Amino acid sequence: MGVDKVDIPRKTIYRLSIYSRCLKRLHENGMKTVSSNSLAQVANVKSAQLRKDLGYFGQLGTRGLGYPVELLLDTIRDVLGGATLQPVVLVGVGNLGRALLHYDGFRKEGFEVLAAFDVKPDVIDQEGLPVPVLHDDLMIDFIAAKGVRMAILCVPAKYGQEVANVLVNAGVVGILNFSPTILQVPDQVVVTRVDLAMELESLSYFIDQ
Repeated sequence: MGVDKVDIPRKTIYRLSIYSRCLKRLHENGMKTVSSNSLAQVANVKSAQLRKDLGYFGQLGTRGLGYPVELLLDTIRDVLGGATLQPVVLVGVGNLGRALLHYDGFRKEGFEVLAAFDVKPDVIDQEGLPVPVLHDDLMIDFIAAKGVRMAILCVPAKYGQEVANVLVNAGVVGILNFSPTILQVPDQVVVTRVDLAMELESLSYFIDQ
């Protein structure tokens, strides 16, 4: 099915991804319908927030019956682009980059890492890696040829902005940034920063209370 393009806030998009995972599990368990209260509880959000988020797609639920699981899952997947595997590239094949290449959760959630790029692919042991590691000189042509719009960035901080510029110029509009630096990108490009040290620092605050 198709869904008209609507202007959905970024935080709502994040929650839709959570709803999609929950609905996928419900569907695999054979559930046909789910109430807003039940889905909200599984997704760990308030029922009012869930209904507001799903309100962007019109009237999908029925009072007293809930939401059809398969229809709602297909609708959210259509919006998130998860009907087919979305192509992704990874840049920077150090220890973290290698670990992410072995992570099979990307494909389960609708993303396919097609290739990895590094400035020195010849010195990288590629045995056992699920995708080829190519020289970063080939990155622009590869992204254009495969229609890649998302990238995972795992390069050292001093190279982060430079590589991000190349990715954006090549057509990438979404970057998952593991590089410990804040990227400057055009307004139409979305960057999600994953700072592992910051997350640990935040965690330590709560366990020290």
